[in-house]
Amino acid sequence: MQDGPRRGFRRRPGSAAALPAIERAQNPALDLGRTARRLRESQNLTLADVGRRANISSAMLSRLETGRVSPSLETIVALSRALGVTASVLMQRIGTDDGGAQLIRAGEGLETVRSGTRRGHTYHLLAAQRGPRKIFEPFLVTFTDESEVFPGFQHPGIEFIHILAGIIHYRHGRHTYVLRTGDTLTFRGDVAHGPERLEKVPIRMLSLIIYAE
Repeated sequence: MQDGPRRGFRRRPGSAAALPAIERAQNPALDLGRTARRLRESQNLTLADVGRRANISSAMLSRLETGRVSPSLETIVALSRALGVTASVLMQRIGTDDGGAQLIRAGEGLETVRSGTRRGHTYHLLAAQRGPRKIFEPFLVTFTDESEVFPGFQHPGIEFIHILAGIIHYRHGRHTYVLRTGDTLTFRGDVAHGPERLEKVPIRMLSLIIYAE
């Protein structure tokens, strides 16, 4: 089997073993990897077993379990299915503490990649919920490549976006909105939407997807 991912990953510099204990505890990729390993071992599954189910090489799955790579959203979904759980269960330890609150410090959110996007477009997950049902998903989104062409996105629920920096032309259905720093747009997620043109980069925005009960 070829050593490398057949689904998207983001590499993280260094290895988990080299990180100080306090930093390891705040590493979202390591939290996710530990949960994946615990679930795999509880079912007496090998790396090869789960890798075949999720279409991920054993070597790459091992790197994921030790926090040396951050998986894409597609990979998280595939891995959770291979382990027989929901994606929210796989990510339930990210940013948690003993008080039940989640603290994600600057730069620590799990970096993910949406299907159809290229380099220059990143999502950082700012919280992960416990339990089988998602209520919301908050992301910090960054765009840096003016030439990038984006697919249309559709998903359940309502999405709220707030522009922190830059200028973006954002499409929702038949309408295109020019959004500048401080602007907010709220819309139905089941209508095709997404960036149409990046007028001034870098663009940073908060994206909050709220799912119906």
